[in-house]
Amino acid sequence: MAAEASGRLSAKKETGGSVNRTRGRAKSRPRGSVVDLFCGAGGLTHGFRLEGFMVAAGVDVDEDCRYAFEHNNSAPFIRKDVTSLRASELRELFYKGEPTILVGCAPCQPFSTYNQKNDDPKWRLVERFGNLIVKTLPDVVSMENVPRLLDFQDGKVFKKFVRKLTNAGYFVYHDVVFLPDYGLPQRRSRLVLLASRHGEIELEEPQVEPDEYVTVEETIGGLPKLTAGASDPNDPLHSASRMSDLNLRRIRASRPGGTWLDWDEELVASCHKVATGRGYMSVYGRMRADEPSPTITTQFFGFGNGRFGHPIQDRALSLREGAMLQSFPKSYAFLPPGKRIEFKKLGRMIGNAVPVLLGQVIARSIRNHIELHDL
Repeated sequence: MAAEASGRLSAKKETGGSVNRTRGRAKSRPRGSVVDLFCGAGGLTHGFRLEGFMVAAGVDVDEDCRYAFEHNNSAPFIRKDVTSLRASELRELFYKGEPTILVGCAPCQPFSTYNQKNDDPKWRLVERFGNLIVKTLPDVVSMENVPRLLDFQDGKVFKKFVRKLTNAGYFVYHDVVFLPDYGLPQRRSRLVLLASRHGEIELEEPQVEPDEYVTVEETIGGLPKLTAGASDPNDPLHSASRMSDLNLRRIRASRPGGTWLDWDEELVASCHKVATGRGYMSVYGRMRADEPSPTITTQFFGFGNGRFGHPIQDRALSLREGAMLQSFPKSYAFLPPGKRIEFKKLGRMIGNAVPVLLGQVIARSIRNHIELHDL
């Protein structure tokens, strides 16, 4: 956590190849043609769209994400497993005559601290992403993932990915960033990689000091109050999951930032009464209103899944609140009107998303690079 608090882990740059500055571009024109691999519900894409980029397409295997991606980003969603995507198909997706920008976040579950065995075959998608890059040679590349990727298999997976790019002529930058330093109301650290064929590239500097971090209250405090199991009639996504009588008693006994150690003995779960369970202090917790939230996971809608209790109201976060803490706009639509709310599906879409704000930071960094090199 000390490293997170600093938010200033050292950046690394690696270079290879030559600089190509042959194309000029009038700065008044739209900049770049973006393809988003593993696009999900469109968090990364939306960041690029808000920064004025043209998004050519998003590619993902999860059909549940189609509506959210297409409706909010005016770009086609291509349902396809990236492992079966050919370089020739990817190349055809980009708009012609614009700098090509390939972005993506390969599924991070294989590298998560929650995956102790690391036997998930999806980790090979990072390798597949690298192969597509060197076969299509986009002008600029960005990859976002969990910091643990740096250490996965003693760092071999990530080092191989970087080496593949530098050998193909890319200048590569990577850093672990603490997202409250950029204004995200969530304690989330991410590994960000940028690479360019045209010169050195780096992520823009943080702008927010710790005493200015955006808080839970500032982000979701204006939403209508809810009880557990209720929905806002004006916004179906502002829905809170039901709670058992026992969990209602537990959350009423919880204080923001506290733990289950604050409860009466009769409320403590049996798993926490044994030595192996006493270290799990964040589950069944309320978050603090005056700080950024904990990391939003795919199960943020459940009180027992982490410190996802509302700071004041006796319930877990609503789906809309989780999305807003992920910096999705309040108006972002995840489902067609009238479609039934399914917490697990929506929780996965929201929790797995790249925060929109991080997408904007990456997009601005790439825009600055494009302008600097007159692409």
